Amino acid sequence: MNNDLNILALALNASLPVKCVLALLIGFSIASWFIIFRKKAMLDRANASADEFEERFWSGADLAGLFRDITARGERLSSSAAIFEAGFREFARLRQRRGADSRALIEGAQRAMRVSATREVDRLEQNLEFLANVGSISPYVGLFGTVWGIMIAFQGLANVKEATIAMVAPGISEALIATAMGLFAAIPAVWAYNRFSTKLERIGLRYDTFVEEFSSILARQAHVED
Repeated sequence: MNNDLNILALALNASLPVKCVLALLIGFSIASWFIIFRKKAMLDRANASADEFEERFWSGADLAGLFRDITARGERLSSSAAIFEAGFREFARLRQRRGADSRALIEGAQRAMRVSATREVDRLEQNLEFLANVGSISPYVGLFGTVWGIMIAFQGLANVKEATIAMVAPGISEALIATAMGLFAAIPAVWAYNRFSTKLERIGLRYDTFVEEFSSILARQAHVED
């Protein structure tokens, strides 16, 4: 008697509803891993971009020169560079207006930077909700497949006078594959969602800190020019 567990054979021999559940969960798992790798690369690039720009920013470079340098490339700015560009552009625009006091300059620059920071965080949060949904519903989808498979297994015993465990065990084993697949899809999604959420909070805090520090620098410049 062969007692080796053949998961593929169990899945192929399962009923059609259970197969549909397994196919759905496999799709969830593949999509989750695609998002996990893509999101990790995005967050790593965001941190690396912030490190690179803030190193130049705090090196004592002229702010106007730094602004011209990053805007002359014609590339899409991201991370701290995008926040700096939005704040300095608004600050320079308001400074050209007559009668604009230093408080109006700083408040306008801060609004522009906060909008830019929000956009950056929103961009990094894309598809993160999908991981949360997969982590939440996959176990229930798998459980549905298991319940259905067990129903089918016991229904097959309706016309049997003497039921034995050997008769019902294969059907139950096939059904339990759905629960296992649900957990297989859910666990990595939940882990990745929690990890990426923590990283996003840190990045958001980093952007907020940069906005406050850059606002202080602009405030000093505005007071000097008054």
